[in-house]
Amino acid sequence: MCDHGMTVMASPEIAIRASGIVKNFGHLEALRGATLEVHAGEILALVGDNGAGKSTLANVICGALAPDGGDLTLWGEPVEVHSIAHAYELGVGVVYQDLSLALDLSVADNLFLGREPEGQGWRRWLGILNRDRMRNEARAALGVLGIRLRSLDVPVRNLSGGQRQALAVARAMMWAKRVVIMDEPTAALGPKQSGIVFDTIRKAADDGLAVLVISHDIPQMLTVAHRIAVMRHGRVVVEVDAASVKLADVIGVMLGEEVAG
Repeated sequence: MCDHGMTVMASPEIAIRASGIVKNFGHLEALRGATLEVHAGEILALVGDNGAGKSTLANVICGALAPDGGDLTLWGEPVEVHSIAHAYELGVGVVYQDLSLALDLSVADNLFLGREPEGQGWRRWLGILNRDRMRNEARAALGVLGIRLRSLDVPVRNLSGGQRQALAVARAMMWAKRVVIMDEPTAALGPKQSGIVFDTIRKAADDGLAVLVISHDIPQMLTVAHRIAVMRHGRVVVEVDAASVKLADVIGVMLGEEVAG
């Protein structure tokens, strides 16, 4: 228990455990021994002020940044995630805050980047891709999020901000096998599309995936997430059951109220 009555929850099935993660950028201590657990079949919301270390911790987990210290386990097995591509191989899908889309490539190419399906028969020998499959699966993945495009061959730079955001979410959900990490996944989306994204996130957790969502929208996270983790000054100061906590409690922890237990 902490001093504002928040109940700390536990689960035996830990999909991700980041333990004592340290990350420095020169003299800046971005992460100072951050520890976080994400359980299978749950949505964990990671909240905190700007500069608390949320995105840095997510980037360490998904291989975008190498930690300077600490340990990472995936489903109980110690791992060193060497790159974003390695994270995808491990079944970790990611939505980055900057989206990380290739603006000059098409919508379909972005969804399949690095995983392009080869054609059949003689097309395989000539290195011809299965473009029909790419378009069909891209159309279905975007359709889940309520996005309908006239053409999936247009460059991503021609899409609106909301369409790009939905594309990044669709890509993460399409390839995630065990874990989904989302950094502000609804930042450029309107209420309707945001609702669809949150419904998709809930379904991913219902299907057994571990979902880590970074968001500044704390009231929304209290309704979407199973648990809330609060970061402050490079550390996770508390993880609590979202159903047992109030907005004022979370804000209090972010502002530095003491946490006991």
